[in-house]
Amino acid sequence: MNTIALTIAPLTVPRSLDDADAADFLAYGELNRQICDEAVGLPDLAPDAAQMLPAWHDSTDTLQTGFVARADGRIVGMVTASFAQEAEAHAAEIDMLVPAEHWGRGIEDALLARAEDEARVRGRSILQIWSLHRPEESERMLVPRTGWGRVPAIGLSDLLEARGYDLEQVERNSEFDLRADPTPLRRALAEAQSFAGADYRVVQWMLPTPPEFRDGFAAVLARLSTDAPSGDMDFVAEQWDADRVVRREAQLTGAGQAVSVVAVEHMPTGDLVAYNELLISADRAGVTHQFGTLVSKEHRGHRLGMIVKCANLLHWRELMPASAVVSTFNAEENRPMLSINEAIGFVPVSYAGAWQKRI
Repeated sequence: MNTIALTIAPLTVPRSLDDADAADFLAYGELNRQICDEAVGLPDLAPDAAQMLPAWHDSTDTLQTGFVARADGRIVGMVTASFAQEAEAHAAEIDMLVPAEHWGRGIEDALLARAEDEARVRGRSILQIWSLHRPEESERMLVPRTGWGRVPAIGLSDLLEARGYDLEQVERNSEFDLRADPTPLRRALAEAQSFAGADYRVVQWMLPTPPEFRDGFAAVLARLSTDAPSGDMDFVAEQWDADRVVRREAQLTGAGQAVSVVAVEHMPTGDLVAYNELLISADRAGVTHQFGTLVSKEHRGHRLGMIVKCANLLHWRELMPASAVVSTFNAEENRPMLSINEAIGFVPVSYAGAWQKRI
């Protein structure tokens, strides 16, 4: 390893991307996309600077921190660490951003050490980080502790193994062609609604969430942190209420993004028991990202996952006709949700490894 002289300083967070001090944050957005492009050829997996900035301004629910590495005055890498603000939260979520041209020179080691130090200072005992992998075989394949899925070893995974991280889970990144014939979606939706029966009805809206749905949406969003398969990853049970829904949506829509929500209401109780979100940046011809999808445990087995996915995809085709593809991530052990995806035409395009270390 050829090490170089580094300076590592906190990432400056501007009030606006038009401000004089916005250069590093703009570089952060560009680097984020570059890393995804180099790792799996999918730069649009990463949000840009405009999409990320609102979340860095509001630390009520999650505190964002970042550090910039420079050599000879040039940015050669960054690392970020985010901290959930629930009292019971123990983890720091780290994102490593070192491009291929600078990898192997000690930069990634120094940045990871800086993020780990930040976690310790903030009293966190668990470190979490994700790696991106192409859908291919290599001489050394890594199997997570869940036993589901596997990914090829890469430079980042070698670094994490050397520093004591465990591969806990593999997630599949799949894409759906929005320009495909919608007939199978319509058929699957009709069949699922017939199977679910009259106790369930579809409701849908564009963000911001109407006031009458905020409490119910908060309740189902909270379930995502506890009900979604996560292996042994230590995720805190998130605390949600209507105010947090409003804060989240201000962040999501603050950069010109649009989000469609399709939910299922359980008529006998009035509870929202399933939901699906689709999001697109201000570039309405860009990639659509599926955010949360969840069916509450008590209501599984009624094809509600199929309902919310199909209904939202069909609605989205009308809302955003210029967007060609939807991208989504699902845990490899989440066979029910993957089966839905496969049945309606999602195909794997990359994988992510979820790593964890206790300190």
